[in-house]
Order: sequence, then structure tokens, then C-alpha cells
Amino acid sequence: MLAEGRTYSFEFFPPKTDEGRRHLARALVELQPLEPSFVSVTYRGGPSSREPTHDLVAGMLKTTTLNPMAHVTCVGHTRLELADILVQLRKAGIDNLMALGGDPPAPGVPQGELRYAQELVELARAIGGFSIGVAAHPSVHPRAASREADRAHLAAKLRLADFAVTQSVFSVREYVSLVEDLAALGVDKPVLPGIMPITALSSIDRQRELGAVVPDDVEARLRAARREADVRAVGIELATELCAALLDAGAPGLHFITLNRSSATREIYGNLGIVASAA
Repeated sequence: MLAEGRTYSFEFFPPKTDEGRRHLARALVELQPLEPSFVSVTYRGGPSSREPTHDLVAGMLKTTTLNPMAHVTCVGHTRLELADILVQLRKAGIDNLMALGGDPPAPGVPQGELRYAQELVELARAIGGFSIGVAAHPSVHPRAASREADRAHLAAKLRLADFAVTQSVFSVREYVSLVEDLAALGVDKPVLPGIMPITALSSIDRQRELGAVVPDDVEARLRAARREADVRAVGIELATELCAALLDAGAPGLHFITLNRSSATREIYGNLGIVASAA
């Protein structure tokens, strides 16, 4: 699919409440007509995430026209458990996988037998049948010892995988720098920029906590908007400008982190004029 041209994809998470399930169901109905190339479902790690993620991706495959990709993390599982998760995904017809090391485990959740995404990619390759993506941090992984170490580790796992999806990107320069760093290490596989429009001022600090860099000029434009509705409008405008610039810079597609809502993604799609050309 990536070899055939640009892809446009969405990311969801398994809801925990009835209200959350209603939001997700509404978002799926509203986003399905946009004909995304694929959609991904996140996974927090440990037994509590196993069934919700599996059930959601398997349900999408059976009841929608969407092409689902399952996230799987090393955290909270033995090697045998991870192998079983991967086998069950294949049995359900899921062949797209996002292999992740995972965040530090929550209290009561064991670290896991595998520590790094590269080990999970190797396990998935041994089982076979998967198209495998890995995560990339444009501004360097928050736990990396250095930029050089981060890029070397990313290049090593991407050599074994098929593509990468970045954490939230807010700067074209940052994305291009990441791609150039990988090219210098001999890796030219597709890297999809992750897009999360900032529609509330509180999201700025949250992005920083996740290790993303929100440029000063972006923050200034958002903070200049006083009303909540104005902040959202500016956030959509900024995200649209960023998406257009990323595509002009050669990005192989766009991966929208939806937070199980559809309106912002639909507006950006409309602004970019890609509603009818995502398939």
C-alpha cells in the first residue's frame, strides 16, 4: 500500500466506558466514508489491554470496510504470551502490526520479558504474515541517552520492520531532519508523520509531557486565541498548514491521532481536499 502512493490513516484506542464506546462508534461511522488507507488501535500493555485491542481490531475487520492495524507492546508480557497474542491476531485475519516497546509499566504490571520493540519485531517476523510498523520520535525518544543513540536504535529496528509512524509532529523541519538522519544511516523505509491537532491550550503541556516539541510560533498563535472555540479553530488551521507542508516535503502519508473523535480529522481532510482520494 505504501509503495502504491500516499496513505491517510487514523488512530483509535479501546474505550473503557459506555460513553467512550458511543464516542468511538460515532467516530467510526463518521470517518469510514473518508476511506482511510488503514486504522490503528492502541495497546497499553498487560493483560487488561489484550482483549480490548484484539476485539476492536477483529470487530473492525468483520463489521466495517476499515483496514485495521493492531498495536502490541512488550510491557507486561512474557515472550510466550506475546507469541500467543500475535498468533491470535493472525487467526483473526489481522496482518498489520505496530510493534512497540511500550511505556514504563503501571504499578502492579510486570516489565515484561522483552524490553525493546526490535525484539518484538523479530518475534513477529518469526511467526510470519505481518506487515510491521514501529514508532519514531521526531524530537528524540525521552529516554534516549543521546540523539545519536536514539537514531541508531530507530534505524536498527526500522531495518527489520516495514515502516514507521512518528509521535505527534508539529514542525516540518523536525520531520525532515528525522528522515535525513535515517537516510544517513542507510535506512529509507517510509516514515509516516503522526498528526494531532492542538484544539485546547491544555494539550500543549500534555504534548511536552509526551516528549513532543511544540514550536514557539505555534504556541504563540494558539495562546493569542482567547476563546475556546477560537483556540480550536487556530489548531485546525495550524494542523492543515502542517499537513500540506509535510506532503510537499515528501511525506508518504499522514497518520491522524484522533483520540476517538472525528470532527478535527474531517475538517483537516476537507481543508486539504483529500476526502475522495484516501483509498
